Amino acid sequence: MTASQRRGAEVFASDLVSALGSGRLVALTEGPGGNELGVPILGDTPFAPRTLRSLRREARDASVVVAHGSKTLPAVALALAGLRVPFVYRSIGDPAAWSGSGLRRLRTARLLRRAARVVALWPGAAGTLSSLHGVPESRLSVIPNGVPAARCPLADAADRKAARVAFGLPEDAPVVTYLGALTPEKSVDTAIAAVAALPLDVRLLVAGSGPLRASLGVFAAGTAPGQVHFAGRVDGPQKALAAADVVILPSRTEGMPGVLIEAGLTGRPAVASEVGGIPEIVIPGSTGALAAPADVPAFASALRTTLSSASEWGQAAHDHCSKTFEISVVATQWSALLDDLR
Repeated sequence: MTASQRRGAEVFASDLVSALGSGRLVALTEGPGGNELGVPILGDTPFAPRTLRSLRREARDASVVVAHGSKTLPAVALALAGLRVPFVYRSIGDPAAWSGSGLRRLRTARLLRRAARVVALWPGAAGTLSSLHGVPESRLSVIPNGVPAARCPLADAADRKAARVAFGLPEDAPVVTYLGALTPEKSVDTAIAAVAALPLDVRLLVAGSGPLRASLGVFAAGTAPGQVHFAGRVDGPQKALAAADVVILPSRTEGMPGVLIEAGLTGRPAVASEVGGIPEIVIPGSTGALAAPADVPAFASALRTTLSSASEWGQAAHDHCSKTFEISVVATQWSALLDDLR
């Protein structure tokens, strides 16, 4: 994985190794918050000679190497050159969004040819990898994102009440939760504006940190005064999700976000942008609702509908995510893939 930090690709890599019961997890570099996952760090920067040499030494003893995240693709391809060790590249984002054009696309296509197998998280992403980068279907596999159910147990009324008390939220108000980074691509301003269009008793809990914290605070004070609660960074998703009636993710671009799987496992429906692999998780009229990115009226309407069906759709979300995205289900698919390459 790229860095030892608690972000989507890195957390999944750690969860997968635990679920498989074997494997060694290493990071190219330390994360900005330090070695949050407590794994071996190979170097100071992803492509430094020392980093690549360390990665090559690690790979010599492996039967298969799995690369999680964009920077790991060139790093692994370079470090394993000449070794008879196959590697698998896990594409975590929407390849239609990050593919670029010209030289960048050509370079990515050449690196992908080095992989014994390329794993996409949903069928649409696999199709894009094939059409844009020429990855043969025989070397493409589709394995979705996964989350351990134990990290996000089904939340009941007592959990809901305790979480709201902890965050200083009204016990009986409708609560919409955003959980994630406060960065431009997440479009948290869309969530704020959508909640502002709902009745004044609706609250938005924003759990996360990032460079837009100050500007979002100003925007919330002017757009939805009294309706938005900023919790800052939280330790784990459980309380923020338990406090919610509905989870919102208005991102401009996504892969297959783990936070929506976590929400479903907790028993919370979601309103999210219709981008990337999100439609695999959020099924309109069943586990939540979808809207076009930045379409505030559409998000407001979707929130009204989902809040009115939160209990029923939350149970459907739990059933869907438990069946499809629980880490043990996903690990079984990975085990079959890795066995095929050994």
